[in-house]
Amino acid sequence: MTSSPTEGSPAPGFSLPADGGGTVSLESLKGKNVVIFFYPKADTPGCTKESMDFSRLKPAFEKANTAVVGVSADAVAAQDKFKAKHALTVPLASDPGREMIERYGVWVQKSMYGKTFMGIERATFLVDGGGVIRKVWRNVKVEGHAEAVLEAAKAL
Repeated sequence: MTSSPTEGSPAPGFSLPADGGGTVSLESLKGKNVVIFFYPKADTPGCTKESMDFSRLKPAFEKANTAVVGVSADAVAAQDKFKAKHALTVPLASDPGREMIERYGVWVQKSMYGKTFMGIERATFLVDGGGVIRKVWRNVKVEGHAEAVLEAAKAL
């Protein structure tokens, strides 16, 4: 596992397959602020709520010149199904090889019911138009999170 990039450091580049058959990359979003939210698994309660919150606020993010991208290790087919089921409007990128997930340091040891395992930490990175990480949220609690990220994006 690599260390997580920090506020003020360059955002690691990425190019990943996304829902709908396209790709999403940091390079293609240059000049815009970018919110990258990592979520553990498509169509689970917390991930659904978080994705729906970011989708609901997408017009406000666009007004703030900010693109929003969700990333998990789910296959593109699972992302497509998740997006359609919940009418999500933000792009969902698929990283089954965990290359980007590991570059952002969100592949971590977790524990549940006394068992430890490796999984994706719910984390969000706000990157400015020049590719520099401006804010990092770790161990995200979903309630109110998308609104807090929007406020930070507006402040850039």
